[in-house]
Amino acid sequence: MTQLHLDDFARGQVFELGQHSFTRDEILEFATAFDPQPFHINEDAAAQSNYGGLIASGWHTGSIFMRLLVSGLLHRCASMGSPGVDELRWLAPVRPGDTLSARLEIEAIRPSKSKPDRGFITTRAVLTNQDSFDVLTLRAPLMIRRHIKD
Repeated sequence: MTQLHLDDFARGQVFELGQHSFTRDEILEFATAFDPQPFHINEDAAAQSNYGGLIASGWHTGSIFMRLLVSGLLHRCASMGSPGVDELRWLAPVRPGDTLSARLEIEAIRPSKSKPDRGFITTRAVLTNQDSFDVLTLRAPLMIRRHIKD
């Protein structure tokens, strides 16, 4: 499989990264291990919360996005990681039974000034639920290897 390099990306390019359906058990398992707030791990407490029921941790939702990004794009890129996340927003709760679709748009492309073998693509990601509501947005740079020129 030919890997995508920095020069293979274009501003405005969009990638559909796939879908993931959340189950009650998955939400409880993740939250119990990593974000044990009552509205993530206790259905009775969640019902009494401002959410009115069990919801997934935002970190769980972000982790699912990362998995979809790797499976839907990064596995075929000359990815060199990322220096971080510029913006992350949790816009709506994710509940058991929700199916989220991931989409990534390339906002900008910039070759590195100090390291000619790489560059950065600025990305904006959106996770949308089955009712067409955006539940997560994320803006982050990805470091991608450039084609080696002889």
